[in-house]
Amino acid sequence: MTDSSGPDPGPPPSFEHARNRRQKARAAGLDPDYWYAVEQSSRLRKGKHLETKFMGRSIAVFRGQDGRVRAVENRCAHRHIKLTEGEVVDCRLVCPYHGWSYDGEGRAHIPHDLFGRKEPDIRIASVPVRERYGLVFVFPGDPEVAEVRDIPSIPELEGPAPWPHAIVQFDCSGHHSMLLENVSDFTHGFLHRKFQPFEGTDLRRCETIGDRVELEYDSKIGAGRLQDMFIDRGEGGCDHMLACYDYPYHWSNTQDRIKHFLFTLPVDESHNRHIFIFYLRPGAIRLPGLGPVPRVVADTMMKLTRLTTLQPLLSQDVWVIGHEQEGWERHWDRPAPELSPVVKAFQDLTIRKWEEYLERSRRKGTRRDAPPLVPTEELAR
Repeated sequence: MTDSSGPDPGPPPSFEHARNRRQKARAAGLDPDYWYAVEQSSRLRKGKHLETKFMGRSIAVFRGQDGRVRAVENRCAHRHIKLTEGEVVDCRLVCPYHGWSYDGEGRAHIPHDLFGRKEPDIRIASVPVRERYGLVFVFPGDPEVAEVRDIPSIPELEGPAPWPHAIVQFDCSGHHSMLLENVSDFTHGFLHRKFQPFEGTDLRRCETIGDRVELEYDSKIGAGRLQDMFIDRGEGGCDHMLACYDYPYHWSNTQDRIKHFLFTLPVDESHNRHIFIFYLRPGAIRLPGLGPVPRVVADTMMKLTRLTTLQPLLSQDVWVIGHEQEGWERHWDRPAPELSPVVKAFQDLTIRKWEEYLERSRRKGTRRDAPPLVPTEELAR
């Protein structure tokens, strides 16, 4: 089947067969040896579970009756049924078929007749899991690395009096690199002309430092009429932003008054979950004619802003990236001129980090998609 652009080129190339920067960036994964946010803590109650995926690998996350969150490979060792088809009993996740249950370390308990055998030591892989900033994080990579690599520090959200903030979570079609590029590509302001989240696109600096791409923009943040009414801009005017692709995360800081942090979860090659936290310095939110508001009022206003501005604004990005993914899948072999040095720098970092992960896996002799193993013994043969 053909269209006006020529014959169907077939599916996009793998990372190994990609010929240029754009093709490599769109085929790269994200290094699993980092903490990835999968859900808001408030959405995982005691006795409940959820399935999350990291690059196609299914992980079962559950909260026991003791309130602690646990995570294991989403597969019963017996017949390989998803454990998230079962239920949480006390602090174990129970398979619905034969009732085999698993604790947070992945150890199996078998409740039925063992036919004269001693209960075997059967385990599935456990996955490091933690909670911070009202989010549940998993570490899908090497558990030993999880002991030394921390969740990113956001001091403004720590302690008894965190900055007023709002969490915006959404699932999005499209390769993970598309949204990571989107959040720092200010030339796409036309898409958001109704909301005007920023005004001005003057890029002052784009610099790669280690595993970070740092940017500086002269741009008025929160330039829309409604937003501008409720932001106390202070002396600086909130017109200079420092943004950073701090692999695999993204954050921004506008003159220490308006900030955000983005956690991206690559569900598979063309689907992702993105969790934004937007937070403002106490005193930076005001009521017209009355000035800055107390913290408790600012918290309420941030929640309202999430509904009236942040979610509708970001839904535009979700919509357009879904279409970008469609365009990529159909026209990946066509020229795609890129003018922004920001996008090029982001793609270069994504590619380099994936190449480093592949090389590290090769040296260890492991496949990135290799499933954890149940101990081999006579029962498993």
